[in-house]
Amino acid sequence: MDMRTPLQQQTPQQMPYYNQLPPQSGYVPYNPVPPPQRGETLFVPKGPTWDDAASETSVDEQSNLNEENQQNQTYQPYNPQVGPVATLERKPLPVNPNIPSRSYALDGIDEKSERTNLGNTKALMALLAEMWIIHTTVILGCTFLLTFYAPWNFYTDIELWNVSCYWKLVFLLPMPYTMICLFGLALPFRTPKFLYHDKLKKRRCDNFYILTVTRGNNRETVYRSWNAHKHLERLHPSVRVHVLTDEPFFFENINCYTCPKAFATAKSKYKARALEWYRQTMRYTEFDWVLHLDEESVIDDETVRRCLEFIWYEENCAWGQGVILYNQYKFWNNWIFTIADSLRVGDDLSRFQLQYTYFKRPLFGAHGSFLLNNGLVENAITWDLGSLTEDYEFAVAAWRRGFRCGKIAGFIREQSPQGFMDFLKQRRRWFVGIWRLRSFLPKLWAFFWTLGLPCLAGTIASIPLGLIPVTASATPRWLGLCKDLTFCV
Repeated sequence: MDMRTPLQQQTPQQMPYYNQLPPQSGYVPYNPVPPPQRGETLFVPKGPTWDDAASETSVDEQSNLNEENQQNQTYQPYNPQVGPVATLERKPLPVNPNIPSRSYALDGIDEKSERTNLGNTKALMALLAEMWIIHTTVILGCTFLLTFYAPWNFYTDIELWNVSCYWKLVFLLPMPYTMICLFGLALPFRTPKFLYHDKLKKRRCDNFYILTVTRGNNRETVYRSWNAHKHLERLHPSVRVHVLTDEPFFFENINCYTCPKAFATAKSKYKARALEWYRQTMRYTEFDWVLHLDEESVIDDETVRRCLEFIWYEENCAWGQGVILYNQYKFWNNWIFTIADSLRVGDDLSRFQLQYTYFKRPLFGAHGSFLLNNGLVENAITWDLGSLTEDYEFAVAAWRRGFRCGKIAGFIREQSPQGFMDFLKQRRRWFVGIWRLRSFLPKLWAFFWTLGLPCLAGTIASIPLGLIPVTASATPRWLGLCKDLTFCV
């Protein structure tokens, strides 16, 4: 027996939002009626309705609908089990100035339109699937050569300890972090190769929101991201491309959702507050998914398809994340910051891939961008968290609630900070926010971050100390092996 509501049984061609989209066999289309909450009756209107999330109803058409509604039109509440139960007066549908009255994504879009989100995700993921072999070979091979054959290293097999070991112990401080990254790089990177196929049962997905979050003060970046993403609604009927900002900012002719100043939460501020307003506005269900992106993030078509595959086939995962690259725009203008952010790519390929692929738990936290969440998770955790690093706290809270995470086999591309102060404020916010979290593991990883300073000091001190006769002793080979392994990883 078909348990779908009459609106859900409509084909994409019967619904105005999909008049330019190809039909998808087996797909349950989006229900424009707001999803019912627990204990509510599901109302199915007789006539057309205005959809907050995405519709083709213009403001003029909306006004006509309101006039008709004021003439005491009626509609029947529908219960899937008992059928129509009553006839009630239909109330006027208000126009919300903070929510677009229709979708602007497909305006002027066709197959020949220029794409600005081009990427090589498929080739990179095919290479990454085999990179664990190269990682293991290169790391172990370079460590062996540095330890036994490098002419500039003075190691000894006679002594296990001498005076120079006291200050060279700083090289052992990052060893726990080094071993975590080594296992992440040496273990195979999970990709859809040989895993997904059409015969597998698909998990239902009614709405896939691609949400770009912005403060609103960088209009050029927002419009660049919107132009790169708006055609993605053609890839699948469930895809919705939205932009979220705060008042007083607003972006014309795009699907802009503006969090009003009057909206208040108990603890959250800034980005988390806007996300909480969006969550409450969209009224997620367990069949909704939202992909969080920063304003400078750009995702290509192949990665969107891989996100959909993650939604369909990874039934044990309620949220996931992929790899972030920092080569989207003007990445060589400030090459120092680009190289600094490239170290984060190594984190994604090592310890983050270890947690998402093998542990299925956010042992090392999460990024705020390229974060794919199920609506059930967001409703259970919410964004009213009160942390400077709301993404990390969200991941910890989801783990505490028993939600598992997974690896998305895709890439997004972002832009590094363009100024030194922006770079410094970003890192400071991360460190302070993670350190303030009440869990033990975030504080432990923040502590490991601070160990980079004594390691740097030890490296600099090794130059003058190596010239003093008292401390210029040969390094025991076991200590040199640990130092070289840390360097190679």
